[in-house]
Amino acid sequence: MTSNDQSLREKNIVFTGFMGVGKTSIGKAVAKKLYRDFVDIDEEIETKHNMATTDIFKEIGEQAFREEEKNMIADFCKSKLKIISVGGGAFLHEETREICLSECIVFFLDLSWESWQDRISLIIDSRPVLQGKSIDEIKSLFYDRQSIYEGHHSKVKTDNLVIEEVADNVVHALKTAWDIYEPN
Repeated sequence: MTSNDQSLREKNIVFTGFMGVGKTSIGKAVAKKLYRDFVDIDEEIETKHNMATTDIFKEIGEQAFREEEKNMIADFCKSKLKIISVGGGAFLHEETREICLSECIVFFLDLSWESWQDRISLIIDSRPVLQGKSIDEIKSLFYDRQSIYEGHHSKVKTDNLVIEEVADNVVHALKTAWDIYEPN
């Protein structure tokens, strides 16, 4: 059975957005509220290689990492009842975007540049694509990637909201859609 044969309520939920927007934290909160398993693709790859993403990038390179990421996302997307956080660069790969959009419900977590840059000191050391970049280069990367996140089923603005508020908004949106499209 493919995900397309699944009911809307069984489909996986995928969170996408720029690195550091809260995909993992919000995903875990939504998973808890919906009694689903949570999967962080970056953490899965780190566990497989027994090293941090920055070290994996150095060891096998970004292209090999992206290929592994694509395959892992494809495998998880074929299951059901999961909440999946994909890396900020995962949607750079068109095939990854397509499988997520066709098999799952994709939420784009949208955070403004102004709010995001307040988090940079918390994440810069763990994000290999930010290593050695100036703030102007990071800003350019942020805006360049916004267009790849436009492929989604729902966009959630996260500025000035705490994790629980965003998670509640996502759960409410899902339950409303389930009631509309698959009423009991």
